[in-house]
Amino acid sequence: MKIFKFFQYAYLFFAVIFIYDAVDEYMETGVIAYTSLLLAAAAVFMFFFRKRFNKKFENKGDN
Repeated sequence: MKIFKFFQYAYLFFAVIFIYDAVDEYMETGVIAYTSLLLAAAAVFMFFFRKRFNKKFENKGDN
């Protein structure tokens, strides 16, 4: 089950990368990179979704 927790935090890592990409693009060209921001938001959503799903999965085994 530890591998699932690793992938859970990998989503946060990718969110940081996408946010960095969006900020870098904005600083260089002045254009807002909506694609990177959308992918970062999706990665943060997936982090919380997987976290909740893993808690449910662990609690199911306790019953």
